[in-house]
Amino acid sequence: MALMTGDQYVESLRKLKTRVYIFGERVENWVDHPIVRPSINSIKMTYDLAQDPAYQDLMTATSNLTGETVNRFNHLHQSADDLVRKVKMQRLLGQKTASCFQRCVGMDSFNAVYSTTYECDQAHGTHYHDNFKNFLKMVQENDYVVDGAMTDPKGDRGLAPHAQPDPDMFVHVVARRDDGIVVRGAKVHQTGSINSHWHLMMPTIAMREEDKDYAVSFACPSDAEGVYMVYGRQSCDTRKLEGSDIDVGNPKFGGQEALVVLDDVFIPNAYIFMNGEYDFSGMMVERFAGYHRQSYGGCKVGVGDVVIGAAALAAECNGVERASHIKDKLIEMTHLNETLYSCGIACSAEGHATPAGNYQINLLLANVCKQNITRFPYEIVRLAEDIAGGLMVTLPADKDFKSATVAGRNGETIGDICTKYFAAHEDIPTEDRVKVMRFLENICLGTAAVGYRTESMHGAGSPQAQRIMIARQGNIDGKKQLVKDIVGIEK
Repeated sequence: MALMTGDQYVESLRKLKTRVYIFGERVENWVDHPIVRPSINSIKMTYDLAQDPAYQDLMTATSNLTGETVNRFNHLHQSADDLVRKVKMQRLLGQKTASCFQRCVGMDSFNAVYSTTYECDQAHGTHYHDNFKNFLKMVQENDYVVDGAMTDPKGDRGLAPHAQPDPDMFVHVVARRDDGIVVRGAKVHQTGSINSHWHLMMPTIAMREEDKDYAVSFACPSDAEGVYMVYGRQSCDTRKLEGSDIDVGNPKFGGQEALVVLDDVFIPNAYIFMNGEYDFSGMMVERFAGYHRQSYGGCKVGVGDVVIGAAALAAECNGVERASHIKDKLIEMTHLNETLYSCGIACSAEGHATPAGNYQINLLLANVCKQNITRFPYEIVRLAEDIAGGLMVTLPADKDFKSATVAGRNGETIGDICTKYFAAHEDIPTEDRVKVMRFLENICLGTAAVGYRTESMHGAGSPQAQRIMIARQGNIDGKKQLVKDIVGIEK
């Protein structure tokens, strides 16, 4: 099958029987649900741009498995240049959607599972690598979206998986059969889960022998028997039910997270990529985390570009664009954003081949990239809020601006009064000023803040996870030896 168009992607979702719950009720037509649809539009953009000749160099690649053209999100990186193009693609999509476009977790899980299964097979004589290659060929040929799912609820985080009072706090095997396994548990914070055709499950932490039933990786359709999803709340999400595009801020695009429950789901042997090989669980986790930390040097930078542009527009709306302190803040925002991008490019450019043949990023630099991501977007947003002013969060509703209710002494309506008193620059209509302010609110505090601010902190591992990896890979002993060599210390 050729690459799907964006419209074909949307229609393909309608064929799924995914069980989705929102606000306590099952939603049959979740594709057109006003809270869900913006996140579908964001993924749709990954298909639309792949069809555009101007972007095909970034958005598509040649599969090493089939020799066919595939969407880059379904590609195994074959060079450091592939890794660089990935980051550039992610920045482009952030610029186009100002939101999370939800396919990075799938791409990053493909590359982590591909190399880990190869090395696991070499050590244990298993056949997971062939299983995974066959699965990925199917994904590429059908141009599917796959949700990479790693994060378990974890329960009491002071206890190992096998020691949890409730064993379902980590996904685990509850039965092994000749034709496959039965799994139970849940994955949380799952980005783009209900918008995906398939799910690729991975362990969430390094395991010990006692945890071998939790050392499991597999793929299953999103609408498989026993799989259901509870949609996650986002700040200001019910504004999408009120009928005002302006109050939503970014009415077309958005992100999505959900709780994905696995209620005794059967997984055929062909879709199993780890089944008790606990000694390779840490490798899979570390490699996925490294790829995903690299990803943030692209997607968050693209959204950052939009935040900077919105802040500059807000300054123009307020009539202060020439003020030196405004210019200085925009420069600082740009400096921080390009620093993040530099880290994403650096860890990509220093990538290397794995034994399986696909390319892995420089793990130290990827962790440095993500450590910066946990900080810089917060400062970029702070400066954006500083430039925009308090109006960003105190504006009346769009219904007030459109209200025909008479309130003024000369017969002015509430709409007239709001339009009058929230005007600033004489050449910029009040409505345009409101649109910019609501757009910034969406990214800084609203639905998009999930994917720009909070995900920057906790996505792909919370800050301490990167610091642990930096400590492991920072080679302090090697740096001490440099000094000894220079000054002549022999021990």
